[in-house]
Amino acid sequence: MPRSKSTRFWKHVRLTLLNPSSSDRSKAIPMTAPTTTLSDGEEYLAFNLVEDEADSLTTCSSTPSMADCESASSTPPRKSAPPSRSSSIKDYSLLGCGLAGLMKVDKDGLRRKVVIPDRLAEAIAEAVRSRDIGAGLEAEAAAREAGWVDDEPPEAPLVVFINSRSGGRHGSLLKGRLQDLIGEDQVFDLSVTKPSDFVQYGLACLERMADLGDDCAKATRENLRIMVAGGDGTVGWVLGSLGQLYEENRQPIPPTGIIPLGTGNDLSRSFGWGGSFPVTWRSTVKRSLYKAITGPICRLDSWHIVVSVPVGDLIELPHCLRHLGESTFMQDGYIEGLLPERVSCFDGIFYNYFSIGMDAQVAYSFHHLRDEKPYLAQGPLTNKLIYTGYTCKQGWFFTPCISDPSLRGLKHILRLSIKKVNCLEWEQIPVPSSVRAIVVLNLHNYASGRNPWGNLKPGYMEKRGFVEAQMDDGLLEIFGFKQGWHASLVMVEIISAKHIAQASAIRVEIRGGEWKDAYMQMDGEPWKQPMDTEYSSFVEIERVPHHSLIINGE
Repeated sequence: MPRSKSTRFWKHVRLTLLNPSSSDRSKAIPMTAPTTTLSDGEEYLAFNLVEDEADSLTTCSSTPSMADCESASSTPPRKSAPPSRSSSIKDYSLLGCGLAGLMKVDKDGLRRKVVIPDRLAEAIAEAVRSRDIGAGLEAEAAAREAGWVDDEPPEAPLVVFINSRSGGRHGSLLKGRLQDLIGEDQVFDLSVTKPSDFVQYGLACLERMADLGDDCAKATRENLRIMVAGGDGTVGWVLGSLGQLYEENRQPIPPTGIIPLGTGNDLSRSFGWGGSFPVTWRSTVKRSLYKAITGPICRLDSWHIVVSVPVGDLIELPHCLRHLGESTFMQDGYIEGLLPERVSCFDGIFYNYFSIGMDAQVAYSFHHLRDEKPYLAQGPLTNKLIYTGYTCKQGWFFTPCISDPSLRGLKHILRLSIKKVNCLEWEQIPVPSSVRAIVVLNLHNYASGRNPWGNLKPGYMEKRGFVEAQMDDGLLEIFGFKQGWHASLVMVEIISAKHIAQASAIRVEIRGGEWKDAYMQMDGEPWKQPMDTEYSSFVEIERVPHHSLIINGE
């Protein structure tokens, strides 16, 4: 069907704005373009105009390659002399139609706010690269000897961690875009650099320079913010590493913003950063960085989990757990099964959820497939289709999970105990016989933005002894899924999940028998845990004493 005249008309107007040659300008629709000087980094509005699209159309050929457009819109390397501090605002109005424009961020103003002076950035990068604080200090001293003159410290220095393997093909492209915007030394690829190394060496180097009387280093450390480009697991990894600063009394703690590159992105959704990587990512990245340096800071509960298994039981550890060693299990409260003399302990931190049961088994199968055949998992839509296939195959809908139907429910293999707020005693909570997956939730979002806990009515909450769920209230919401049909209705928010309890601490005792393995997951990182036929295993969860700091992206 041919396009209407109005469609062709608007397309012509848009192209005229993006590439106004002298002949086109004479034909363009009259519009006002008042100019106003702004302070550093302020945003301006332009009718349907994205800077990077304009750069590409005016500097690239009619059929440019991605590499050509990248180079055409790249930011020039750092210079000792900062660019001009004036920027302009243009409010294009089209014949009074009142069409809203797209918010756009001034690149030079953004760089002035976030770019760390070269001598400091190089010192941090060298300390992380060599895993040696002294190497960073030597790099900084060499810069001084070369006659480097300091700029003023940036208003909101920013460091970005990116999982270049997330987001399908976008991860590596996004890394290049970020390096163009703020410099290579301020962008760390998590496939090369661990966030714990940045904390242990990079930040420590900056702190050492501040202690030696470097005012620029001191201001940079105090105002530093972090941006994470990745999924929920990546964000949790960085938050956990920053938590070391609390333990070592190295404050202030840098707050963290998010560029969502994962499948679910529930942490990102919960704090206004969106649920998926946008199509117009080149322009969105700049706006995300601006939000990261201007957004308000929110608090988030984080939860410490300890898994104790009889010595000899082997666990294929996910990234979210670390081995603590062997110890004697300290009995606190009633234990139903036999207690082993020695246990192997593993611990970790989660921010979104912990679960045990069928949903974790599906996630475990998916992760193994992705590791063995990564070409099959190329994006969020494909991943969700694979998840659906495993859901049907492994028992959510059509097949019994084990040979004896009477043992399908989790109540036959585990015992759930909780502590309520301001209570020191463990209270046993009965697990409904129909529940095949138990989820312990910290956020409002689960499984790509769903709210399985639901928005409960005041009367129901009073009857059950619940309070309104918050992300920093020191409470976890515990609920269950019965089977696939029940979970499906919960996911489309027709009904709520099976409410079990709210708790400030949780203990799960897992007994063996007919079941040989238990499947668990924590913030999207699943694992398979062998179940001893004689002795019990334990999972204990309690709140970390400090809050994680997240930047609100709304």
